[in-house]
Amino acid sequence: MIRLNVFIQVSAENRSAALEIAKELVEKSLKDNGCIAYDIFESATRSDVLMICETWKDAESLSAHEKAEHFVTLVPKLQELGAMKLEKFTF
Repeated sequence: MIRLNVFIQVSAENRSAALEIAKELVEKSLKDNGCIAYDIFESATRSDVLMICETWKDAESLSAHEKAEHFVTLVPKLQELGAMKLEKFTF
């Protein structure tokens, strides 16, 4: 399995828009083949940080997700709204 933690640092004025886009990404990604878990979290200590936590069955499932229409449409929008940092774990 593969776990991705995607941190998004956003300004106060972009936070609401980023959260809405992230929620749409979660809703659509949960339907992708091989998706075990996908959710968005808000930091309890830093209002400028959101985190998407996703778990994939295997590398093939993740690769297909990264080519899906919702991914290639929504992720660039998130990148415009904030700085993204990725952590990847295989287990």
